[in-house]
Amino acid sequence: MNDYESLSHSVWDCKYHVVWIPKCRKKVLYGQLRVHMGEILRELARQKESRVVEGHLMPDHVHMLISIPPKYAVASVVGFVKGKSAIHIARSFMGRRRNFVGQNFWARGYFVSTVGLDEALVREYIRKQEHEDRRLDQLKLM
Repeated sequence: MNDYESLSHSVWDCKYHVVWIPKCRKKVLYGQLRVHMGEILRELARQKESRVVEGHLMPDHVHMLISIPPKYAVASVVGFVKGKSAIHIARSFMGRRRNFVGQNFWARGYFVSTVGLDEALVREYIRKQEHEDRRLDQLKLM
């Protein structure tokens, strides 16, 4: 049986598979940035009472299985996480003190899908995504 969470007047299990990309799909999620990005995203989710259940950073996109309470809209939580993480990246890794207008790190928009009873399948997909991308790239070379 699922581990349900509760608020004062509701019991819930709301999980979403979310994917988004850096601006122009640049392959910038490498090295030092990649090491710190997971904790940054987890902390930002916690600030919205959400929890990153599973996540994986690819060089050019982010996969996340996130549990969001029903009192928050998915769009507001994802927008908050993307916006605040872009500010943090600009300050910590790009040497900027302010996030100047027009200098965005993430591309606009994102993909989201409700998970429902397929949580185990989505978790496995996220874990194996990088391996599968490499395998498909190898097939293209042949």
